[in-house]
Amino acid sequence: MQNRGQVNSPGAARRNPRSVASKRRGLRAKLAYGSRVVPAYLWQRLTRSLPSGKVHLILAVADHFEPAIVPGDGHARAPYDEQERRLERWCDEYPKVIDRWRDSDGRPLIHTYFYPAEQYDHGIIDRLAVHCHAGWGEIELHLHHGIELPDTAANTLRTLAGFRDALAFEHGCLSVAEGDERPRFAFVHGNFALANSAGGFDCGVDEEMQVLAAAGCYADLTLPPSPFHPSQPAKINSLYECGPRLNDPGAYRSGPDLTWGRTARKFPLMIQGPLMLSSNPGRSRRVGIENGSFSANNPPTLRRLQLWKRAMISVQGRPDWLFVKLHCHGMDPTQEDSVRGASFRDFLQKLVEGAEQRSEILHFVSAREMVNMILAACDGKDGNPGHYRDYFFKCWKQSAPCAAGDGLSQATGKR
Repeated sequence: MQNRGQVNSPGAARRNPRSVASKRRGLRAKLAYGSRVVPAYLWQRLTRSLPSGKVHLILAVADHFEPAIVPGDGHARAPYDEQERRLERWCDEYPKVIDRWRDSDGRPLIHTYFYPAEQYDHGIIDRLAVHCHAGWGEIELHLHHGIELPDTAANTLRTLAGFRDALAFEHGCLSVAEGDERPRFAFVHGNFALANSAGGFDCGVDEEMQVLAAAGCYADLTLPPSPFHPSQPAKINSLYECGPRLNDPGAYRSGPDLTWGRTARKFPLMIQGPLMLSSNPGRSRRVGIENGSFSANNPPTLRRLQLWKRAMISVQGRPDWLFVKLHCHGMDPTQEDSVRGASFRDFLQKLVEGAEQRSEILHFVSAREMVNMILAACDGKDGNPGHYRDYFFKCWKQSAPCAAGDGLSQATGKR
């Protein structure tokens, strides 16, 4: 989505001293945001190292899935027939791309489709649900709000609850926890402005973590955006619970790490993707930021895979289970090569064929399955994480296979 804080063009800035001052303030702010992560990054690089022997590499793709997206204009919406064409093409082509390349459990690299609540359309979701019930993904919640005016907690809760219930009761999506019949969901915040963390833009709800908990959110997969974004916390490359008070504006910025043998109690859990420095040989910028995003100018590669692994995102005490949460905009037509084109296919083939040589046991998972494996680790489980795909949060429609690709879905653990 478009950044509402975008400054004028360089030419306009030269003509307007106030624009120059604003740009300088913006640069200072970005550097201040970036400085938050430096101590944690340096400490992690000193103290984290890959374990010897084989590692279970658990990969999930969080797709900020917006059929109405208009590249370069976050406020515009593509015509409805164009949305239908994009979705139909995706549902037809993506399974063909991934079907051949399976993980150690025989599962394909599916997407978790975080669909925007404010763009809900029954027909579009119905078609996507058919795709998912066939085993090619799962649908979760995405939300852009507070763009024109700050949103309120009450309205945010109504919006989330309404979309949650539509997905569950009308489309058979989402999940339930053992002993609880209400729909549960994973979440991604539009424009990364979680809990009103972007200076009042694109949200407005300080107590958003509490609102998410009340609506039934079990995990947030928003982070990381960029070290230079105001929402980026100092805590990086981590799986953790939020701080002690969910209604505090900074509740998600810190909290206790999830630990093997210590049952997780506070939801939503924070599931971060990798945030690393990367070298870019042959490019104008020799040093870049790795944040797990698939994009046209940065498609997935084995070089990037090594950075995702070096981030060492794991449940503390279970370093051989590495969790890699990646993200993309699958419906953005400018990103096609990185999500289903030649670059993506080349990466997927090398990822699967070279796994044994790299001492990796691959597990392709949905966001729900990733959280289930994390919860299993917190409960002291070990061995093959693939046994815990349905450990605690089960698919809403048990008759519909969740993220199997071939109809496989087994609950193999109890929490």
